[in-house]
Amino acid sequence: MANFMNEPETNSPSDLVGQVVALQRQVFTLLLALIVVSGTLVAYLGYESHHLGKDITAINAQVVQPYKQKLPAIESFISQIVAYGQAHPDFRPVLVKNGVVAVTPPATNTTSKPAAAAPVAPATPKK
Repeated sequence: MANFMNEPETNSPSDLVGQVVALQRQVFTLLLALIVVSGTLVAYLGYESHHLGKDITAINAQVVQPYKQKLPAIESFISQIVAYGQAHPDFRPVLVKNGVVAVTPPATNTTSKPAAAAPVAPATPKK
């Protein structure tokens, strides 16, 4: 039985040149196939993008039109809920939780005058 690991491979220079030329041809063919497949994929994705853009435009019109028609009723309902929340303070946390009104601190008595500030003596520089 021959020991292939220990025997040096004896190839003539013309065999090596032939192998290099075959490898170069194979690499060129694979690169050409890669370019063709990549171009096909780009063309397909462009085609799909074009058609999806049309679909999005059509769907957007179907969604936005009913919303615009119902917008005055929605705004009226929200204003009625806010008015109810102002009349019933116990309902205000529900409005805040759902983002209908912003959180504001409780109003203080604005009819009373604020306390007058005590006069401040000028500070003397320390030496």
